[in-house]
Amino acid sequence: MPEIKVDSTVNVCPADLKVNCIGQTCPVPLVETRKALRKAREGDIIEVTGTHPTSKKEIPMAVKALGLKLLNIEEKDGVWKIRIQR
Repeated sequence: MPEIKVDSTVNVCPADLKVNCIGQTCPVPLVETRKALRKAREGDIIEVTGTHPTSKKEIPMAVKALGLKLLNIEEKDGVWKIRIQR
């Protein structure tokens, strides 16, 4: 699997768009993330929240494939958050 790099030098800023996929399974989190990315403007931050383990891996791979910046991935009590900059 290719290495996914997280830009940990970026300070945490409020998200411009939030996508709540808690309880959703594939492909919903990835589809909803892509919809949000299409709506986002250059520089916007998208925060995706979910619980599906596979989506936690797929979304960063999609971000990399799209050439966008992966700001942060965190998980607490089975709920993960992925922050992306368009």
